[in-house]
Amino acid sequence: MHAFHPLVADWFKRRFASATPLQLEAWPRIEAGDDVLVSAPTGSGKTLAAFLVCLGRLLVAGLA
Repeated sequence: MHAFHPLVADWFKRRFASATPLQLEAWPRIEAGDDVLVSAPTGSGKTLAAFLVCLGRLLVAGLA
């Protein structure tokens, strides 16, 4: 879990065995502000790839 707040990273590690390859590829690009289109089968982690970055940012902003 590269750049996620420790609370987000800990939650993810407790909930999932590991990140999917598409998540590992998408997260740095989403974090960088790039436009990202993820196309993959249902259940591959697309939604979490998109929203985990957003949730992390909301957490950091809320703690500030």
